[in-house]
Amino acid sequence: MPNRPRILLQTTIPIPIDDRGIARFGKLAELLRTEGFDVVARDRDPLPGPDPVLSALDTSDFDAAWLFAVDTGDGLTADDCAAISRFRRGGRGLFVTRDHMDLGSSVCDLGGVGKAHYFHSKNPDPDAARHAADDTVTTDILWPNYHSGANGDWQRIAVEGARHPVLDGVDRLPAHPHEGGVGAPADEPSARVIATGTSLATGQRFNLAVAFEADDSGGRAFAASTFHHFADYNWDPATGSPSFVSELPGSGMATHPAALASAQRYAVNIANWLVGR
Repeated sequence: MPNRPRILLQTTIPIPIDDRGIARFGKLAELLRTEGFDVVARDRDPLPGPDPVLSALDTSDFDAAWLFAVDTGDGLTADDCAAISRFRRGGRGLFVTRDHMDLGSSVCDLGGVGKAHYFHSKNPDPDAARHAADDTVTTDILWPNYHSGANGDWQRIAVEGARHPVLDGVDRLPAHPHEGGVGAPADEPSARVIATGTSLATGQRFNLAVAFEADDSGGRAFAASTFHHFADYNWDPATGSPSFVSELPGSGMATHPAALASAQRYAVNIANWLVGR
């Protein structure tokens, strides 16, 4: 039997008491294991020192790394970023996701895929017209904060350009009240936006995912607008959320099994594509 592809799922915060640690992505880890992946799921070691796994990622035996940037700007050290960048330059797959405003902005220091993530205070969207709040209900969260729906509901997606392999069988994704911003960097010819969503608040279209094909600069990479597309709470609100989540959840994922199946297909497709399977 061939070896199972090895994937690292990791957050950018230490094990939390009441936050979005890797345990809140347990359904994703379980799904990928059932699909034939060897999954290691962990939170980072405490700062200020480098994380022992991330800072040596390029010397590891992982085939792909999934980074859930749930920090407020300090989740990755220079050593972490350098090793993660070398990991991809060596030809392996890299997935990076974040959320609204400046949540996860430490990823900006990653080579290539880091530039696909736009934040409020760091690497803002080059389109200045988007420097405005989309979700105006949760007023302490500033742009980018695209409102695709309630946690626990789903959003219909639009395919951009030729349908990318990760969108095979995918027409819906979990919704979230304030998604972050992503885009294809102008100086990355292998990158393109593959899917967009539509704000329920303003009707504005916004990017959901950017795919980087393998080229001379490194292996395949993927930038997603929000980690909520993959979180337990968004697949099933009954699993609970951190206490600071104030918005009421929806029931769309629970009442439309096809929506959950689409979200799970998306995750598995990404995993397969990143390792070339």
